[in-house]
Amino acid sequence: MREHFRPTGNPVADPANVVMGDGYRITLLTEGLVRLEWSASGEFEDRASQAVVDRAFPPTEFQLVETDDRLTIHTARLQLVFDKRPFSTEGLSVQAKGGLHSFRSVWRFGLPTANLGGTARTLDNVDGAVPLEPGILSRDGVTCYDDSATVLLTDDGWIAPRRPDTLDLYVFAYGRDYRAALRALYHLTGPQPLLPRYALGNWWSRYHAYSADEYLGLMDRFAAEGIPLSVAVLDMDWHLVDIDPRHGSGWTGYTWNRELFPDPPAFLAALHERGLATTLNVHPAEGVHAHEERYAAIARRMGVDPDSELPVDFDPADPTFLEAYLEELHHPREAEGVDFWWLDWQQGGVTRIPGLDPLWVLNHFHYLDSGRSGKRPLTFSRYAGVGSHRYPIGFSGDTVITWASLDFQPYFTATASNVGYGWWSHDIGGHLFGYKDDELTVRWVQFGVFAPITRLHSSNGLFNTREPWRYGERARRIMAGFLRLRHRLVPYLHTMNRRAHVEGEPLVQPMYYEHPDDADAYQVGNQYLFGDRLLVAPITTPADRATGLGAVRAWLPPGRWTDVFTGVSYRGGTMILLHRDLDTIPVLAPAGAILPLAAGQGIENPDALELRVYAGAGGEFTLAEDRDDGRWARTRFTFAGDELRIHPVEGEHDVIPATRRYDVVLCGFSDVREVVRPDGTTQPTAPGPVPGSVSVRLRSVAAREGVVLRLLGDTGPAGNRDIPERLFSLLDGAQIELTTKNRVHRAVTTHEPDRAVLVLAALDLPQSLFAAVVELLLAECG
Repeated sequence: MREHFRPTGNPVADPANVVMGDGYRITLLTEGLVRLEWSASGEFEDRASQAVVDRAFPPTEFQLVETDDRLTIHTARLQLVFDKRPFSTEGLSVQAKGGLHSFRSVWRFGLPTANLGGTARTLDNVDGAVPLEPGILSRDGVTCYDDSATVLLTDDGWIAPRRPDTLDLYVFAYGRDYRAALRALYHLTGPQPLLPRYALGNWWSRYHAYSADEYLGLMDRFAAEGIPLSVAVLDMDWHLVDIDPRHGSGWTGYTWNRELFPDPPAFLAALHERGLATTLNVHPAEGVHAHEERYAAIARRMGVDPDSELPVDFDPADPTFLEAYLEELHHPREAEGVDFWWLDWQQGGVTRIPGLDPLWVLNHFHYLDSGRSGKRPLTFSRYAGVGSHRYPIGFSGDTVITWASLDFQPYFTATASNVGYGWWSHDIGGHLFGYKDDELTVRWVQFGVFAPITRLHSSNGLFNTREPWRYGERARRIMAGFLRLRHRLVPYLHTMNRRAHVEGEPLVQPMYYEHPDDADAYQVGNQYLFGDRLLVAPITTPADRATGLGAVRAWLPPGRWTDVFTGVSYRGGTMILLHRDLDTIPVLAPAGAILPLAAGQGIENPDALELRVYAGAGGEFTLAEDRDDGRWARTRFTFAGDELRIHPVEGEHDVIPATRRYDVVLCGFSDVREVVRPDGTTQPTAPGPVPGSVSVRLRSVAAREGVVLRLLGDTGPAGNRDIPERLFSLLDGAQIELTTKNRVHRAVTTHEPDRAVLVLAALDLPQSLFAAVVELLLAECG
């Protein structure tokens, strides 16, 4: 195999962490992670596996107590008891320490444990929820990952089956220290790779037989509408599909359809000129047939006489075929300008090598091959088990266009982090069947902008498409606005991209990562942390008719939280129903958060930034930027007291502009009317872009120097001063009796909030209206 396919991790554990005996080997990889092997032959495995690539952890402190027929091992996090016999329920257990229930926090061989869930291979044809495979986290503190059936990686870059008489288990016993468990998983199975920056913008995709001119015209229409895109996806009609039946169904293909794309290199160059990376869809299962341009080359490499026109079978268990498949079919397309591949494998998980999943083979070798020239690698494919996070990006498959499908996806996305899988890409808007519903599509796009990847997609059909201008005027405006916001978020997202790679922190995280001992954190599966500065609660059900508002049950952790769209602040530590009209969803920042946004819509490191600072506490944020070359510039922002500081850039100064414009937006501050610049002059603030905010523009800040601003006035948090206006707007739009509107308005304007709630409770209001009014009245009440 080629050099770039060879394993790079160190799969051999430190001998100091190993306890061995007749037929067993126990490796204390960390205080909370133990490897348990049983081998009847006494031979144990030190090679990397499909899932596990690095067992070289530092020495672990443990105490061993051993007799002839029993051993007990203690670490700071676990206790292991083993009877030195073949693994059995009675003879092998691991208990997580840390104050958890003594019965539930025990794993016993062969018995299931409670599990917070992982992810699933695909959402193909799903209308709603699907069962999830296990993750490595449990509220009871202990789980087991069974690696016994995966294939092994050999030193030359190929694969080998396992011996059939072995068991290879990994027990995670971290209690509720979920982030520590994830860090151990990423060490064991490899870190999340860095994505190319362009992958964080908006993707356009549609199953449709575009011509080159039609596709470029569509890209120009998006640009004219001011809707940015960064990735252009071509589904399967880029290649020949109407072929002689003796050569297959046309589902698999590697030859451009020249009637649609007469000059592929020119077409791909035109996309690149528009700032678009390009990916092509491939369904490789049917092999290579004689009608393909590259048939003769790959046939000769596989020992098939080209004159015979016999097919070259797709055989992922043959290293010779895999190298020829990549070099003869894909490298020529990449030389023309294809940036990465969409691997659309839907044909099961069996090959002639036991345990070898063809989907995993495609993901593994395509991903490594895409980085062979030194560029940041990327592939786009379905999930193939633990360790698949090493091959981003995940394609979740062809979902049905329904509210039930949307309602499942936030939970599905967040829970995938429990197995380290941080970069799911969904068909935003759904793929097939279902119905057209402007509200549904808007809500899907809003979720998609606050998902790991924002990829608009749909199946073929005249009326199934995702261009915003194909929807009603209100939906069009909102969709376009959110897609623009996605590109403004790229500086934040790319920083989180690096955080995921370096620190083992997935972009999207369930609420219980930060609050593992709060029961409410487990009750809001569709709510999640989006990076380390934002909390997102997508609206995934239709709006109520009486209020015209969508609603979501959310849990706000203790502290002050401010909605980034509405400017309304909430006091946390409570479960709450959040209501929003179609224009927004709940996205909240904690007190002291500093959020960097690009002032424009490009993907590159921006010339101008909007820096949002949220009142109520001091805070900091370090912006990380590179050019997909690993040369990082880091800009630190801090806020404390009345001082906002943009620190001098550290690292590689040449990867960002020498000077930048900063639009500083102060959100939720009580009364900041001026700022003092470094030269001692004052500058007045202006109304900001969000209700309750003010802003000030710094036209030129030198990256090597930074700047310090002092805020003049009251820098404490302001109250929600516009609640009366918001309540009037809510009542004005409500589709209810006019007399009821007047009674509600009188109650909220003549009583203090807590008293008003009691009065409203006696009015027999529609529950949706009552809840929406109470949300505003009590937003800041503890």
